[in-house]
Amino acid sequence: MSKAAKPPLSPTERALRDAAAWHGGWFAVMLAGAVVAAIFPPSDGSPMVTALGVAALPGLAGLLLPRFGDRIEASLLILWSVCAAAAVLLGGGLTGPFAIWSVTPLAAGIVMGGGRRLPGAATLSAAIAAAAVLAQMSGFAPVTELHPAFALFAVVSLGVALAAALLVMRRRDAALSLDADDGKIADLLYDHGLMLMFMDAQGALRRRVGALPDALSGADERAGLVQLTADPLEAIEAISTAFRQGHARFGFAPSGAPDRWIVATLTRRHNGLTAVLRDATLERAREAGLEQAAADAESLNAGKSRFLANMSHELRTPLNAIIGFSDIMRSRMFGPISDRYAEYAGLVHESGGHLLDLINDVLDMSKIEAQRFELTREEFDARDAISAALRLTRVQADTAGVNLRGALPATPLEVDADRRAIKQIVLNLVSNALKFTNKGGQVIVSARAQGPDLEIVVADTGVGIATDDLTRLGRPFEQAGGSEQRAMGTGLGLSLVRAFAELHGGTMSIESALGEGTAVTVRMPVMLDAGAQAPAPPQPAPSAARATAAPPATAALGSNVVAFKPQR
Repeated sequence: MSKAAKPPLSPTERALRDAAAWHGGWFAVMLAGAVVAAIFPPSDGSPMVTALGVAALPGLAGLLLPRFGDRIEASLLILWSVCAAAAVLLGGGLTGPFAIWSVTPLAAGIVMGGGRRLPGAATLSAAIAAAAVLAQMSGFAPVTELHPAFALFAVVSLGVALAAALLVMRRRDAALSLDADDGKIADLLYDHGLMLMFMDAQGALRRRVGALPDALSGADERAGLVQLTADPLEAIEAISTAFRQGHARFGFAPSGAPDRWIVATLTRRHNGLTAVLRDATLERAREAGLEQAAADAESLNAGKSRFLANMSHELRTPLNAIIGFSDIMRSRMFGPISDRYAEYAGLVHESGGHLLDLINDVLDMSKIEAQRFELTREEFDARDAISAALRLTRVQADTAGVNLRGALPATPLEVDADRRAIKQIVLNLVSNALKFTNKGGQVIVSARAQGPDLEIVVADTGVGIATDDLTRLGRPFEQAGGSEQRAMGTGLGLSLVRAFAELHGGTMSIESALGEGTAVTVRMPVMLDAGAQAPAPPQPAPSAARATAAPPATAALGSNVVAFKPQR
């Protein structure tokens, strides 16, 4: 990779170099012709060597064009006219072999200026022809033989010179047109704070369009991308990547302004590269601020979750004592008490149990959010955990007047999962179903193996869920239903179900229709024997709308800890 880029030439400099090259070619051809004429002189002794030497002089003078520029163009055209007239006259005037060289000033004018030089060059060519005619008529021009070899040389040299002149003019006009386009593009890039760089196959700067960004204001105007960066290796790697893959993008701190930030986008074009540079200092500062704000928010949320987890532990200890002592009092274990005191003790026990359930839910959710929840995986029959949950909710179902049924297969459902999580999933889903099912309705709990998945479905004939509520359910503290149903819970039940399912690599989906009931399906890839599959049980609630929570990617934090971040 080149580290020192050659300075790009401007269109004017390129035009002057092309004109000098054209003059050098003319000089070399005339000099070669003079050498040949000196070796094989004409038989009549005509001064052909002198004529060729005089014709070569403007070519030699034209080599000075890159140094002096257009300041000598007018003088050079006059020199072309004088030398061309002298060569024509020395060669025998209009009847000599070099008469065609009277138009060489026109070719020189095409090379040096195109349209702005052509009128003067054409006038000089016409003057040379007129002078040759006058010299021929006055007898001033020597009479020579035709010399076919010299005539052929003159015609070929002029034809090649004119063709080359036209090519030089076309190249110059294209460069000037491109320079004008560059000016328009530069204005557009300047308005948008951009700079466009063109580089060759080695990464060296060819040309640049647009002004340098403020962060590069002190840099060399002809510095390449590698020289602009504080870390050249990074720029070299980006250039190599752009050549290999077609494009690359990298940011860098300028060598002269380490507190600023420039973003360069590189694209491969033909045998080179283009790079668009922009000052992204403010954008990077905003991104850094957003990242810091996000990190602070994550830290605060993690601190909140840790606080809730710790406080839940502290609250459960005295609450268990309250529940235990109130249970002793209402059961009159140590002696008789009045019925009113027994009623109060029952209310304390009931309220304490409700509060304990709430604290347990908050504790589980805070552990999951803080990525501290540990799955205790073991091999067991999932029917045992589901049956235990049904036994715990049987009293609640009887109190609500709802028919609670379990549809479990006759064969074992051997799984590798967290027993408590499976039980909690069923408890939460059945509690929700009982809460939203009117007296006389029914709730069916079914489980079966679906390939490698354990499928648990809790379906009810309750009031159903509105479509708008379906999209919210499953998030922490989100509830559906009326104010009475909302007052009976915390909005953590379904959130915990979804979290437990996703911690096992599964999903939770809800199907519901208003007035027809709800069916919640949990699928987890925890089956040990995927061969036996139970038939799908009947479900009382048809589906009208569906919301499925897809499991996010999880990462293991330890031998038995799974990271999980719930949706918000």
